[in-house]
Formats: sequence, C-alpha cells, structure tokens
Amino acid sequence: MRVDILTLFPEMFTSPFSSSIIRRARERGLVTIEVHDLRDWATGPHRQADDYGFGGGAGMVMKADVIIPALQAVRGDDGHVVYLSPQGEVLTQPLVARLARRPHLVLLCGHYQGIDERCSRFIDQEISLGDFVLTGGEIPAMAVTDAVVRLIPGVLGSEASHAGESFSRGLLEHPLYTRPRVVAGMEVPPVLLSGDHQAIRRWRLRLSLLRTLLKRPDLLLQRSYDAEERQVLEELLFGPPGGGR
Repeated sequence: MRVDILTLFPEMFTSPFSSSIIRRARERGLVTIEVHDLRDWATGPHRQADDYGFGGGAGMVMKADVIIPALQAVRGDDGHVVYLSPQGEVLTQPLVARLARRPHLVLLCGHYQGIDERCSRFIDQEISLGDFVLTGGEIPAMAVTDAVVRLIPGVLGSEASHAGESFSRGLLEHPLYTRPRVVAGMEVPPVLLSGDHQAIRRWRLRLSLLRTLLKRPDLLLQRSYDAEERQVLEELLFGPPGGGR
C-alpha cells in the first residue's frame, strides 16, 4: 500500500510514523508513506496556502489553486482521495477495512476554516473521527493511517492478531490477562488456565457480548447474530434455559 498525506504541517508526522508497528511495516516494505507540504504547490514569495473567504466571516480558507494541483500531482491513476473533515463519514472499523483494501490512499488534511469548495470535485471521500472539531486534519490522518496499516497482511504477523479486537466483529473485545496469575489479591479467571479451548472461546464470547451490552449497547442493534451468539445473549438477558425468567 501507498499512503500520501498532504498537509500544511508535515513536521507533525515525523514521530508517529517513525516508531512501533508503522515503522516496522515501512522498513519491511509493506507500506510506503510520504508526507507532502502543501506549500510546495503555493506560488508567490510567501508560499501562501490560505486566504480570506469571499463574503466575509472569521478565519482563513485553504486555497483551491494550491490543493487542486497538489492532489493532481500525487494521486496518480489509483489514488483514493480522502479529505479529513468534521463533516465526513465517521471512521469505523468496517470503513477502515474497506480502506485497507485500496492500493493507494491520498489523505488531505484540512486546516483553519476548511478548504475552498471547488476542491470537492477532486475528493472521493470525506472522513471524520467523530462529532467534535480539531484544529486540523493532521491527527485524523494519523489515526486513519495507523488503523489502516495494521490491517495490511503481514503487518501484525497474522490475521488472528486483530480478528478478536474490539469492533472487528461489531463487538467490544473480551477482558485480557497476563502474568503473574495473582496481582493485588486478584486472580486470573480459572477458565483461562483450564486448557479447555472450547470453554475459553465460549467465555470470551460471553464477556465480549456482556461488555458490549453494558458499554456500547448501540453496537448490538447494528449487527446480525449467529445461533451461538443469540443463545449467549439470551442467557445474559434472561438467564440460562429453565432458570426462570
């Protein structure tokens, strides 16, 4: 995969993409990430990339005669242009999975009041991190890149590394434990030490459903269930069969 990022503040991306999983993915050639300074396409001695908006109003607007040639220069034949905007589709794991199947992403970071509307015809998709406003699209671009890169085959070592994570199946992840077995008087649940893989799998499913029910019940309304999941959810809500309701 290739990721091109267009921003007014390229220095913000140095540290996040130079450590941990993304650094290793870049070193192994699984992803190419290039950060471009939008001012490289600005004209004039001051390389101005923003200006006052027509019609008045507070704040500055990013210039179309800077953004459009920048997009045309980096998108190539297969670039999918994403504008990070509070007006965009909210980022979810299914959306991340769809983006991860694309060979080339171009992420445009907005700033100030936003971009000139005439840029919209060169944009394929708008994405937001949520219903709040940040100072610019740089942090959302980092989040999108991180979420997408870790789904590239080989980055985490195996698909099993993320198959059970929160939102991968529309549920929150089950509780996790590691050594030592006892900490501050609290022990690891015995089922995880039993060696019974079927019982462990069932326990994890039950706790995943329970956590989702308690913390994010809205997620349960957005998915379909297989027979086992329906049975476990009914037990959580109404108790085991024959136990009275």
